[in-house]
Amino acid sequence: MLQVGDTYETDFIITQNQVNAFAELSGDKNPLHINADFAATTNFKSPIVHGIFTSAIISKILGMEFPGPGTFYLSQKLDFKRAIYPDKRYTVKLEIKEIREGKHIAIISTQYFETETGRNRIVLDGEAEVKNLEQIP
Repeated sequence: MLQVGDTYETDFIITQNQVNAFAELSGDKNPLHINADFAATTNFKSPIVHGIFTSAIISKILGMEFPGPGTFYLSQKLDFKRAIYPDKRYTVKLEIKEIREGKHIAIISTQYFETETGRNRIVLDGEAEVKNLEQIP
């Protein structure tokens, strides 16, 4: 059973091919995400990952690893601090902040850090509220 203070951390990379596939699936073909020539004219200088696609990393971890299978979202807050770029390494860190005992609900901080450059700057800050009958007391 999970407890307040438990953490999970892993690195991830979202590739440009994955961004292109997400653009096709979602219909969000904003050239900022898929066109390097267009993105070069913006303050980002190169394509960036769709914000909502970046949150899929959190969903994968919650549903498959921490807490794991059977977990479902009640809510997710996301504060995008900096752009996430394809083909760069980032670290995701989750921490159990609160457990609502008997309700099987946890409040989990969800943060991404820029790690490829060595700066370790926060790029996404958020909080998930999830339920899992087997992993959360």
